[in-house]
Amino acid sequence: MAKQSILGRISQLLKANINALIDQAEDPQLLLDQLVRDYTNSIAEAESAVAQTIGNLRLMEQDHAEDIDAAADWGRKALAASSKADELRAGGNSTDADKFDNLAKIALGKQVSSENEAKAVEPTIASQTTVVEQLKSGLDGMRAKLSELTAKRDELVARAKSAAAQSQVIDAVKSIDLLDPTSEISRFEDKIRREEAKVLGQQEIAASTLDAQFESLDDLDKQAEVDARLAALKAGSAPKAVTS
Repeated sequence: MAKQSILGRISQLLKANINALIDQAEDPQLLLDQLVRDYTNSIAEAESAVAQTIGNLRLMEQDHAEDIDAAADWGRKALAASSKADELRAGGNSTDADKFDNLAKIALGKQVSSENEAKAVEPTIASQTTVVEQLKSGLDGMRAKLSELTAKRDELVARAKSAAAQSQVIDAVKSIDLLDPTSEISRFEDKIRREEAKVLGQQEIAASTLDAQFESLDDLDKQAEVDARLAALKAGSAPKAVTS
């Protein structure tokens, strides 16, 4: 992943308006789950690419430091060769003195080359350092955004569960209202009253049967009286008058 594409991706994710996305979503929880996955994957990809970018920068910094060290080393060698040449020339050995001066020139040439290489890479190191800082800052922002997303999702899930629980309670209360247990008690009471009425009816029937039996007994007594009087008439006796 190129540096610019990393920065673009980070910028795009950081600019995402989570609340607006939630408002537009048919299922906010599914949207947040997907966003969490997207951010997590993007962060992992960005971390890998940023690590590579940082690694490249550190290599350039190491090469730059080596060029600086090499330039200093070649400078020391040039000084040593030049000093030796001066010493030999002072002793009358100009031939060997020229050789050491030539060595000093070679060392100085190497020093210049090392310094030029170090200078050439410095603008790149500066720009790469800026890019790395931007990438690090972007990653921190993405991690913060991911934390916000996760918190939003967890809050939404908790609220959804709470709403579902409340809905179940409301449904249960509605069912109780529709069932109306008092009406069940009323029906039971009506059944008991019907049973009680039946018992009363049976008692009345039993009582009426008993009255009929006694009435039947009175009829028998009356018939016996009539038969006795008839017998008296036939015997020539006058019937007795009923006195009050």
